[in-house]
Amino acid sequence: MTNAMYREQILEHYKHPLNQGTLEKPDARHHDLNPLCGDEIEVFLKIENKKEKNGKGKRDESGKTKPNDAGNAIIADIKFTSQGCAISTAAASLLTESVKGKTLDEVKALTRDDVFALLGVPVSAARVKCALLSLKAIKSAAYAYLGEKLDEKRD
Repeated sequence: MTNAMYREQILEHYKHPLNQGTLEKPDARHHDLNPLCGDEIEVFLKIENKKEKNGKGKRDESGKTKPNDAGNAIIADIKFTSQGCAISTAAASLLTESVKGKTLDEVKALTRDDVFALLGVPVSAARVKCALLSLKAIKSAAYAYLGEKLDEKRD
């Protein structure tokens, strides 16, 4: 694809983002913002254990899946709400679509380069935090679900 086609894709995801909305009774959620530009996002994750598909998974009394090892827990559904620029919203739309069905181990392993590859256009230094806000929010929700804390220096 050419840069012009990627730019059109970004505008399309900005105007009509995929996975926009909320989930009722999410298993994990995280709100974050970029104070430099005012972009804001909240992500909602529905997490399912691979074993649940075989009828052997475990849920607690509230109906939520119990935290499990990150290699066995998958993102069954994801939604987000946001206010932000085109890059921030498009990145959230593309990234939420790409993590559906991934294990939490796979989500934890995502990098900034993965987000840049999804966007497909060069991101200026001023827009890097915009592009990466959804990645930080999704990873933070996944880590919180597992009872861990995101190490921003490492992740």
